[in-house]
Amino acid sequence: MNEEKPNIEVVKNLIKQKAVQHRQHIKRCQEAERYYRNENDILRTGVRGRDNEPLRNADNRIPRNFHGLLVNQKASYAFTAPPLFDTKNEGLNKKIADILGDQYPKVCKDLCINASNGEVAWLHYWKDADGHFKYGIVPPEQIIPIESADLERSLIAVLRTYKDIDFQTGKEITVWEYWDAERCYSYYRMSSTVSIAGLAPYNTFQLPDENGQGNVFMHEWGRVPFIPFQNNNIGTNDLKNIKPLIDAYDKVFSGYLNDLEDVQEIIMILTNYGGADLEEFLHDLKKYKAIKVDDDGDEGKGGVETLTINIPVEAREKFLEMTRKAIFEQGQGVDPDPQKFGNTSGEALKYLYSLLELKAGLMETEFKLGFGELIRVICEYLHAECGQIVQTWTRSAIRSDAELADIAAKSAGIVSNKTILKNHPFVENAEEEEKQLRKEKEREREEMGVLPDMFPQKKKPEKEPGKESQGDE
Repeated sequence: MNEEKPNIEVVKNLIKQKAVQHRQHIKRCQEAERYYRNENDILRTGVRGRDNEPLRNADNRIPRNFHGLLVNQKASYAFTAPPLFDTKNEGLNKKIADILGDQYPKVCKDLCINASNGEVAWLHYWKDADGHFKYGIVPPEQIIPIESADLERSLIAVLRTYKDIDFQTGKEITVWEYWDAERCYSYYRMSSTVSIAGLAPYNTFQLPDENGQGNVFMHEWGRVPFIPFQNNNIGTNDLKNIKPLIDAYDKVFSGYLNDLEDVQEIIMILTNYGGADLEEFLHDLKKYKAIKVDDDGDEGKGGVETLTINIPVEAREKFLEMTRKAIFEQGQGVDPDPQKFGNTSGEALKYLYSLLELKAGLMETEFKLGFGELIRVICEYLHAECGQIVQTWTRSAIRSDAELADIAAKSAGIVSNKTILKNHPFVENAEEEEKQLRKEKEREREEMGVLPDMFPQKKKPEKEPGKESQGDE
């Protein structure tokens, strides 16, 4: 094709320009994912400075999964109840919910975790062989965004790279895909080849009107079919602020355990021991609870002394306590220590979640743009007009349901019933709750209509013409 040659040159130039920056991004993503899996640096480095100390033999390396806890805390807080969308059209809302499917809550949670570790999460959408709308998550390490230079920073193309197997040769290859608003161009090179000069067309797409395969695919979306979900407004991951604190905590905690093990090894200092060897010394000490010592004749008496290691306990406990507090402050989370909660209720609970709410709020602002674009793409797929989209986000936190229910009851007549239902602690889906309420009201009307038939009222006797009742006299 005539279009392949200029586009492969574009891809080569883009790869050269973005390679260094992308490698740094991959390094940060992999580091955050390691800490999310509790594979902290302490497992690699250990506690420094112990190799030259002969009295210290223990080498415990205990990682603490603070990063995984904080990321899961944010994902559960923001996406245990995934966002709901309202297009002001109940029929369209139902179709959108059907397309999102059962995987939607898991996709929301995975987007949050990917963004927390990889700075930005990516969602890709496509049509399957039957023309059905599909969507899925792409690992952030695979994506290189190409943005416009204006203030809007709109997405004009995406470079995607990943490993694959060439089934003809059985060797590993590196695939590069270039996606623009109309097409996808696929190229590859052998993974063992360092130079990008070896990039060649990768014929992986089935051509619709020709026999065989090609490396160009017409997706016909009219836009780049990738949606970014930024973690925050500055594009950083959640590990950046707390990594030095986690490393310091791991070193002190592991060093403390090492000292506890080392202090159990009491070192005996023998002076003028009268036995043959150390084995005899240990045997006499164990059997007789006594040992023999000699006098060297120069007023040097024999004896046994012990050498132990002193552990500064209070300083380490204070340091670990301060570091733990700093981790949850810098990481903007809720410390699950039961002592922090006690009998807390009401407004005090909101204060405990204040930092987590700030972090989730920054993420929500960025994610709303991504979800808004996804819903509009689905509306275009359904050939439906879509105006303003109302997104309802629900937080999952320890809260006083009694207070929320009381506020909802007192709000009747002041705000709409739908707003009350959306914010009621017992309601997860306001639209479904409205339908259920209508059904119950219809059932009540039907039952009220049956009661008069079961107990008919007696008719009053009609007055005879020209005759007045006694009460009128």
